[in-house]
Amino acid sequence: MRWRALLLLSLLANVILAVGLVFSARHTAELANASSPEETNSPLVKTNVVLRKQFLSWAHVESPDYSIYIQNLRSIGCPEQTIRDIIIADVDALYAKRRATEIISPEQEWWRSEPSPEVVKLASEKLLVLDNERRDLLTRLLGPDWEAGDLVNLPRPSRPGVALDGPVLGSMPNETKQAVADISARAEKRLQAYLDSVKASGKTPDPAEMARMRQQTRNELASVLSPQQLEEYLLRFSQTANELRSELGKLKYFNATQDEFRSIFRTTDSIEQQIALLGSGNDPITVSQRNTLMQQRDSAIKQVLGADRFRQFAELHDPLYQQALATAIQNGDPASADTIYAVNLAAQNEQGSIESNTNLTDSQKAIALKQLELDQLKASAEASGQPLPPDTTTQPAPPPPPAGQPHVMGKTETVTALAKLYGISMSAMQAANPNMDLNNVSPGDVIRIPGAIPTPALVAPRNSQ
Repeated sequence: MRWRALLLLSLLANVILAVGLVFSARHTAELANASSPEETNSPLVKTNVVLRKQFLSWAHVESPDYSIYIQNLRSIGCPEQTIRDIIIADVDALYAKRRATEIISPEQEWWRSEPSPEVVKLASEKLLVLDNERRDLLTRLLGPDWEAGDLVNLPRPSRPGVALDGPVLGSMPNETKQAVADISARAEKRLQAYLDSVKASGKTPDPAEMARMRQQTRNELASVLSPQQLEEYLLRFSQTANELRSELGKLKYFNATQDEFRSIFRTTDSIEQQIALLGSGNDPITVSQRNTLMQQRDSAIKQVLGADRFRQFAELHDPLYQQALATAIQNGDPASADTIYAVNLAAQNEQGSIESNTNLTDSQKAIALKQLELDQLKASAEASGQPLPPDTTTQPAPPPPPAGQPHVMGKTETVTALAKLYGISMSAMQAANPNMDLNNVSPGDVIRIPGAIPTPALVAPRNSQ
């Protein structure tokens, strides 16, 4: 009988469980229908959450206090890199306005043909003060490493830096670019600290010491760059490359190619470093070493350029040759540059002879120099096949003096004018007329003019063979 009782109890429990499941499913469906948007008669359940659309206004973020401004930017989740960009740009704009309004630049003194040294000095000092203020403000706002988060391949215009772009430097990993930027920043600080200490001690910078600091920077760069990357960096930013660019820039018409520049740099870079390490010493040993290195430099350049190209390189260092080449190009015959250069050299030597000739008066020198100028123009024109200048440009030579013969003074003549006409000094005129007051000569008076003084022989320009 016990098993029957247990069977009935089990059956009753299963029925109760089934009824409970059906009731639960029906209650869940009712709740779902009550929350459906299609049911308009269901009562709304109110909560304490209010949903509304928000629009971010920059006015809610900005603040005249930079510290609060930064806090507001961080509160809206602005990335740190973006915060740096915003603050740096804002501070730069502030100080750009101050530079434009607080500094009297030399350009503002438009009436001066040359800028006032005092204005240049004051403007430079004020620029330095404002830049230091700007850096101090950014350091207080963003921390001492505020520049470390910048893009290392695109330095900010507000500070000096190196642009690590292009096919060689631009493809370097960011870690390498950051290392180069750090080395460059340390080198700049090291150099500035040295210059400040030298200035404070009242001394002048030692070129040899500065060369040693540049060598230290090179060694640090060599530890993080490949040989190709290092050469590219040095070609763009080194002292040797800067000086070479300046030298070639002054050689008008040379127009060095990219390969020529690279070849000259490669062959002279180590020599230039040795010359720089010698400093500015004038003792015999240093002078001898410097001259030897300069000769090595010229020989190295000649080897990479070739004989003809090096000759042009060397001659263009002479302004007289640049002038000759410019004349030849203007005349449409660049090949005549060497001939014109020889003419210019001959004229230069003749000019020196005329100016140093103590036997000639100023008037005679002026006439001789004018004739020399005309002869030079004629020779240059002949060298390039140009028409000769007209003879009317010459000034007639003064008539020879009448060799001590008497001269009757005219109504408008003066002894001074006669002396200038014949190229004779007043002391010689007085010696020829010892008993006369030459300052009080009247028309009809007879004076004697001393003998002629030989005029200079004008040497025609020499043509090159």
